[in-house]
Amino acid sequence: MTQMILNGILLDEQTELSLNDLCRACSSSAEWIIELVEEGVLEPTGYQQTQWRFSGNSLQKAHTAMRLQRDLGVNLAGIALALDLLNEINTLQARLCRFEIDDES
Repeated sequence: MTQMILNGILLDEQTELSLNDLCRACSSSAEWIIELVEEGVLEPTGYQQTQWRFSGNSLQKAHTAMRLQRDLGVNLAGIALALDLLNEINTLQARLCRFEIDDES
């Protein structure tokens, strides 16, 4: 039986990451993260790059963006669209789940 060791970072909703923290967590360059910000994929708080803070949700978005680009060759505009659509799907699934719970009551 083969055992796998998984590494990960557990973040809560209040966690804030600097640009450098996000780059390290994603194993990506600052330039790539900046491109995601410019495309509207990531929305940091702070006015200057040195002051930027990213939510824990930004880490998840950056990882998804990385997989879309690496595995499917999606460009930045396509990544932004795909993430918007995935978010919309999640929202609709949550609404559907609420309706199903109401119907069971």
